[in-house]
Amino acid sequence: MRKEVMLSTIGLRAGYGGKPVLQGLDLEVREGEIVAVIGRNGVGKSTLMKSLIGLVPTMDGSIVYQGSQVERLSAFKRARLGIGYVPQGRDVFPRLTVGENIAVGGLRAGGVSEADRKRVLGYFPILEERWNQRAGTMSGGQQQQLAIGRVLVANPSLILLDEPSEGIQPNIVQDIARIMVQLNRDTGVTVVLVEQNIDMIRAMAQRCYVMDKGRVVAALGREELADGDAMRRHLAV
Repeated sequence: MRKEVMLSTIGLRAGYGGKPVLQGLDLEVREGEIVAVIGRNGVGKSTLMKSLIGLVPTMDGSIVYQGSQVERLSAFKRARLGIGYVPQGRDVFPRLTVGENIAVGGLRAGGVSEADRKRVLGYFPILEERWNQRAGTMSGGQQQQLAIGRVLVANPSLILLDEPSEGIQPNIVQDIARIMVQLNRDTGVTVVLVEQNIDMIRAMAQRCYVMDKGRVVAALGREELADGDAMRRHLAV
């Protein structure tokens, strides 16, 4: 049975200072999918993620989440609807401890229950080991796990994951990909992934969209994701 569309954009134009980066972008993500968005540097992938969560204003077109248009809602209100955002560069609070960062993530849901805390630590046990450590003193890979855990504690229906492999050693990238796939299988959470790492894309994504010049120019299925040469062409700088 085909699942319902959770997220779609229709003719989306968004950008900075009145200048659009996204040039009428269309995509569709169904419940429970892990969908990657790929393309060369500078084609608008991170702008897309910021526009989906509400950090970049929509100039034209629509963002539809769970059947309702959300393009005029603030980022806070979109988060309350169940959209979680893990930004490029992680953006953990460096002076706060791991536990305090997790507590901030739980504010949307009215606080962190013990069950939610245990659930997050079950997926990311390193966070329990570092619970009282300041986030700014952790490695890039540990900070990335914290950034995901901080979003996960609020039980999102959709996670927007922007360049999670950036600046992280390969074995941790593999761990994060494995955990995200397991999380998707366990909970049915939908994931939209912007990524350049071919191995991570293949490990996580069920299909992907290719962006160029602010538009979606191709959609690739599992077979095409397995074609290394084609993937490298799409990702070429």
